[in-house]
Amino acid sequence: MKILVSACLIGENCKYNGGNNYNQNVMDYIKGHEVISVCPEVMAGLGAPRDSAELVDGVVRTKTGRDIDSEFRYGVSLAMEYAKKENIDLAILQSRSPTCGVNQIYDGSFQGKLIQGKGIFVAALEDAGYQVMDAEDLV
Repeated sequence: MKILVSACLIGENCKYNGGNNYNQNVMDYIKGHEVISVCPEVMAGLGAPRDSAELVDGVVRTKTGRDIDSEFRYGVSLAMEYAKKENIDLAILQSRSPTCGVNQIYDGSFQGKLIQGKGIFVAALEDAGYQVMDAEDLV
């Protein structure tokens, strides 16, 4: 099985604050499979660290209100091309992210409040028919 994984989950320092979200449960799950790691934000050239971002009324914005939606969506388009080229079977993505959140995302208030929702990469993957799992569902 070929599994696409949020790069931060396998220890790559691509998170907005320059860190990662290393997840041992994900590492155990993907062992023995072909792994494709992606970070749509980094693929778009946003780098790490970068300003935190949330979906605000469907648009990706920074805490200061700067609209960075086109940059995020460009990264998602690059990541989707990669997923299709690699013919992935499954994607395991980072919870709560405006890009990769599977079950929940932050509500756009930058107050740490969560709502039911999907990140823009998850929505694109699901629209294309890919199976997507939240990293937190692996326990």
